[in-house]
Amino acid sequence: MDQTELVKQITANIGKVKVLHLTKILNEQQFDLRDLIAITFHPDKDVAFRATWLLENVFLQKPEVYLPQLDYLLSGINNVKHPGPQRHYAKIVMHITDADAPQIIKDKVATIDFEPIVEKLFDWMIDAKVKIAVKAFAAEALFNLRHRYDWIAEELANQLQFLMRNGSPAIQVRGKKLLRDLK
Repeated sequence: MDQTELVKQITANIGKVKVLHLTKILNEQQFDLRDLIAITFHPDKDVAFRATWLLENVFLQKPEVYLPQLDYLLSGINNVKHPGPQRHYAKIVMHITDADAPQIIKDKVATIDFEPIVEKLFDWMIDAKVKIAVKAFAAEALFNLRHRYDWIAEELANQLQFLMRNGSPAIQVRGKKLLRDLK
């Protein structure tokens, strides 16, 4: 499958079963991650969302295969505009920065300058137009990075308290947990 064929496959509405099927195909073919990343910036927000959903699955199922492209994957995060792709990019960052991430991921993450990514995650948390799921994954990723950049903990606590003032039950629960763990 090439990039054009993949775009055709995801132009129509797809569900989890189709995503898992396409993930399997892309992993078997060792599909060029750069081509998949390019589709995540497709002008059609639905195609971009589905491509990012695939990207999350492909990368997180076999991160060791795609690890050489992690820098490239993260370098585009500042260009993510649509809510669907924001959600999946934030979720990828959350997973790769998690304390339980495979050691090979932790070693690679340690070599990457995360400051631009941290700034983008905070931007998403602050932006009133950004969906709550994006904010939740961004908060979790920032929490994971709090030891790497010592200023994150205080700023994250402030942002969580602000979001929780009028936030949904989901952000209340996630915010309380993260605030408790920050102390």
